[in-house]
Amino acid sequence: MPRQRDTRPTAQTRLLVAVGTDKHRFDRLVDWLAQWHAKVDRPVALTVQHGHTEAPQLPGAVPFLGHDDLQRAMADADLVVCHGGPATILEARRHGHLPIVVPRDPVHGEHVDDHQQLFARRLGAAGLVALCETREALHDALDAGHADPSRYAVAADPDAHEARRAAVARVGQIVEDLVARSTRRRPRWRTWPRSGRGTEEIR
Repeated sequence: MPRQRDTRPTAQTRLLVAVGTDKHRFDRLVDWLAQWHAKVDRPVALTVQHGHTEAPQLPGAVPFLGHDDLQRAMADADLVVCHGGPATILEARRHGHLPIVVPRDPVHGEHVDDHQQLFARRLGAAGLVALCETREALHDALDAGHADPSRYAVAADPDAHEARRAAVARVGQIVEDLVARSTRRRPRWRTWPRSGRGTEEIR
């Protein structure tokens, strides 16, 4: 069960990075994290769930975390960075985090479509995630969170059943809207007769 996290400063920031279980690699996020970690000047306790991305040369790198292990990692973390998967985002918020979200981009071969970008942008506009779509934005968010983790904390209240149901319903509606948009049929080619010259195709 989620618990209210202690957001008082600790000797080192506990950072969880989760790319999810999608079969596509997410080199951009892992590379951006490694670049930030190389220049950070205070200790960071990392857990990096890198999925099918090549294992980074970082402490705490693991391909996958089981459900219980992921829940414990979220509960213990000061900051959570994740991909734009709805389930991961909801779990991070349930554990009291304002997740720092880097959505997968199909242009880079990170996913089959742009639903993570559309979803994360809508949540970012609503203030439900800290959206980072560039290396600079991610590094700025990590710098800010490393200096003061409470900037990326929200109330964790496992007893707020109505609020959680409302949040789940809202996310579900957003996902349904995005799925409907992505599966909307393109106009079909139609064949119309042309007098004396066979047929003509138009859109």
